[in-house]
Amino acid sequence: MASVASTYARAFADVVLSAKLDADRAIVELRTIAALLAGSMELRRVWENPAVPAEQKRGILDVIAQRDGISPPVRNLIAVLIDHRRVQFLDRIIQQLGKELDARRGFAEAEIKSVRELSDAEKRSLEAQVETLTGKKVRARYGQDASLLGGAVVRVGSTIYDGSVAGQLQRIKEAISS
Repeated sequence: MASVASTYARAFADVVLSAKLDADRAIVELRTIAALLAGSMELRRVWENPAVPAEQKRGILDVIAQRDGISPPVRNLIAVLIDHRRVQFLDRIIQQLGKELDARRGFAEAEIKSVRELSDAEKRSLEAQVETLTGKKVRARYGQDASLLGGAVVRVGSTIYDGSVAGQLQRIKEAISS
């Protein structure tokens, strides 16, 4: 039910940005509640059980919110999820919310693979090049792939920028064969 997660994520992103909330803090608070749910079968059973009155469910939420310093907007989102029996989508909503907020704030998620660990200077240089290509601020995750032989492969969304030696060899092979 990706549409359920997307709908709630878009609506909450509207709240976060219009109220000028700290987006990163809101996501941390949501992850705190998601971790509580994942770690407590009893809490999940209560919040997902239609026989338990909504007031009792929200009462438990209020205790958790006060104890863990959960902000009112995050508490209200969880209350809506409880009331509409959508708590089981919380993890997907958080994931979608992160993507939605990044897109609205001009961030791009980049996955960068290289044959070896890159130095900090190399990472900064590569990120600057990706920012120039995409026109967005970059949040990069790095990994290693020995099959690249050298260079790097950058994936931003569905776009792949292949600057690897293996990619260059493949392009040369294709050019020769055509």
